[in-house]
Amino acid sequence: MEAKKRACPVCEGEEELVAIDRRDFMKTVGVTAATAAVSTVPLWATPRLHAAPTKTSAAETAVKALYDALTDDQRKQVCFDWDYKDPQRGLLRTHVSNNWQITEHHVRGDFYTKEQQIIIHDIFKGIVNPEWYSRFLKQLRDDTGGQDWGREQSIAIFGKPGSDQFEFVMTGRHMTIRADGHTEPHVAFGGPIFYGHAASGFHEKPGHPGNIFWEQGRRANLVYQMLDDKQQQQALADKRPREAAVAFQGAGGKFTGIPITELSSDQKTELQKVLQFLLEPYRKEDQDEALECLRRQGGLDKCSLAFYKEGDIGNDKEWDNWRLEGPSFVWYFRGEPHVHVWVNVADDPSVKLNARG
Repeated sequence: MEAKKRACPVCEGEEELVAIDRRDFMKTVGVTAATAAVSTVPLWATPRLHAAPTKTSAAETAVKALYDALTDDQRKQVCFDWDYKDPQRGLLRTHVSNNWQITEHHVRGDFYTKEQQIIIHDIFKGIVNPEWYSRFLKQLRDDTGGQDWGREQSIAIFGKPGSDQFEFVMTGRHMTIRADGHTEPHVAFGGPIFYGHAASGFHEKPGHPGNIFWEQGRRANLVYQMLDDKQQQQALADKRPREAAVAFQGAGGKFTGIPITELSSDQKTELQKVLQFLLEPYRKEDQDEALECLRRQGGLDKCSLAFYKEGDIGNDKEWDNWRLEGPSFVWYFRGEPHVHVWVNVADDPSVKLNARG
């Protein structure tokens, strides 16, 4: 089989092109093109042919390849039963936090072979939007004191990949991502996820210079600026909630901020753009699944948008902390002292949260 060249941070340097014998099972490990431009048609109303990842999606194919490549001893240390409960963290596959290691072995170390590390890298690339790949590498370097990808990230596998129940989880500082082939019912992204960035130190400056996620915050503030005085008063709250408080409230929940139904059509259009920016870092299949979950609970019209005075960096009234929330949709952007973003999306509000800030 002809070797293929590709950039891979598992090798000597992140810019080095290496020749790797790509086995048959890796032929399908790739990612889709970048997300489409935002339309004035509601995103959740757009028909989706493939509204969720499958067991044969790129990342999930690589998860199966990794599982098959692990030795029995490796599986004992990083593979778990579907419903395994950790003494401190509870149901381990559903746990999320801002800075944690799901298992003790980092990807780049002596525990995994070079081939296994490459497969884990393929899983990672399969989960993220290809246009965001280099940005995620920057975030991981910034947040680990300049360490290369994999040096301070760990993984776990739950269930048996390829079966009707399995999930891959990767964790580290400012990262929890998942690949489950839609075998975890009701939830988007395989369960709650987390992303963040401290681009210029623990206490970021106004405008979050260098932060790969702040464009999301800037876009949300554009919506706030479009609100009239009365709407701004309704949208703005004094105190922000705990950062890990992203459990679902259901249809009868009391959501802080302004109901989206009270926005004008042009304000709603701008908010749709914000939603697209929130989804953009991840693969198209996860974006579509999240939008389908949102559609099933009534779309953005069932949500509220809140901004918080607390934690306004520089007291410049560019709100660093804000939240978009519906019955089973929570996207909480906590931007002070640096960016932490908690994401919990499902089509059923009865799904329980297992988070720790």
